[in-house]
Amino acid sequence: MKVIVTGGCGFIGSHLVDKLIELGHEVLVIDNLSSGSLNNVKNHIDKPYFKLIKDDLKVLGDWLNSLKEAEAVFHFAANPEVRVSVTDPRIHFNENILATFNVLEACRKYDVPYIVFASSSTVYGDAKVIPTPEDYHPLEPISVYGACKLACENLIITYSKLYGLKGLILRYANIIGPRSNHGVIIDFIDKLKRNPKELEILGDGTQRKSYLHVYDAINATLHLFKTFKKSNRDYDIYNVGSEDWVMVREIADIVVEEMGLKNVKYVFKPGTPDGRGWPGDVKFMLLDISKLKSTGWKPRWGSRDAVRITVKQLLGKL
Repeated sequence: MKVIVTGGCGFIGSHLVDKLIELGHEVLVIDNLSSGSLNNVKNHIDKPYFKLIKDDLKVLGDWLNSLKEAEAVFHFAANPEVRVSVTDPRIHFNENILATFNVLEACRKYDVPYIVFASSSTVYGDAKVIPTPEDYHPLEPISVYGACKLACENLIITYSKLYGLKGLILRYANIIGPRSNHGVIIDFIDKLKRNPKELEILGDGTQRKSYLHVYDAINATLHLFKTFKKSNRDYDIYNVGSEDWVMVREIADIVVEEMGLKNVKYVFKPGTPDGRGWPGDVKFMLLDISKLKSTGWKPRWGSRDAVRITVKQLLGKL
């Protein structure tokens, strides 16, 4: 296939690009490099099966014409920082909603058959049912990031109903692994490199969430896309995560152990009265992935193993 990957120089997007190329597809990446890096796709630059357009999806520019012969768009471009959405919500409106609307309009104009959207577990907010299934309601995000992802989902569903664009929506848990440049593991490693005797932990350390390694996330993504293409559905939604969760304090313990440190003092910095890392932080998140497993796929690693493998990879031990 000829495939477009928006945000293909970013963390998850670049791993998706690697796998698509490994499977023999032609890949065109659209990325403004605001959070992605050319280093993530350096092995493909100047190859005949790969093309990169450095452009901004928020602006209707030359990138539009690249969708003319696309057989699928994997829309992974977004600002990944949930905390930023609290302090500067307009960034997430522009980077998520506006950019997604422009991509959908381009898909409509050029009759692109499929769009695969990287959504987020944050659309559930503080879910009262854990593990949380795809049909959980009401969806009440507690961050602007989550609200923007949910708005994008609704746009995709509406375009599917109105214009025949088939949309696959994937609600990812916390995705971790090599090339990640934000998140709790990176934060802990950077802090401990600066001060190996003390670690500041945002929140009270009891936050408990599901983590999925990016290799599992990409395999699930392409498995679900193949499954979706065989279905007759206009759109579908899947949770993509692991079957367990891990506490932030446990993540700190794993990072400390893998860095060979001892007697590290933990300093907890709750951002809210109930011990969250910051306002808008979902304190407890575990996705119900029974729908995903019913398609014949399950993750290789649970949350703890994914965290440990990621720490080793980021430290250059794997």
